[in-house]
Amino acid sequence: MSPKENNIIKGQCLCSAITLTVADNQNASVCHCGMCQRWNSGPLFAFHSEKIETTGNEYLACYQSSPWAERAFCRNCGSHLYYHMLGTQHYYVSTGLFYRQTTFTLADEVFIDKKPSFYELKNDVPKLTEAEMLEKMA
Repeated sequence: MSPKENNIIKGQCLCSAITLTVADNQNASVCHCGMCQRWNSGPLFAFHSEKIETTGNEYLACYQSSPWAERAFCRNCGSHLYYHMLGTQHYYVSTGLFYRQTTFTLADEVFIDKKPSFYELKNDVPKLTEAEMLEKMA
């Protein structure tokens, strides 16, 4: 992985087949929605980016998980790469791909009313319910 340069960071999947280049955004969010839980076996830790460049695109696979979004992963190692709002430049990129390059700050938790009861994050951040998040996105 390359060091942080000009507010650009590069991350990679587990097998290094795919490299992602994005603008550095240290504000991470946690999503507890049912789809993220099924996709990750837990919450999705991600940060927002409006531009993403990838290499190794022959390994990039996308699954349209809803009428408005797709989830990308590496077809070789299965690493979760990003959640993309279709028809927009809004990507929510998995923080774990970049953990050695930036220090993330947890900005918020969303779909908090869908969070399983067996864990609790200690951060004192805004916590939005499903209804509050959908209202914010509208």
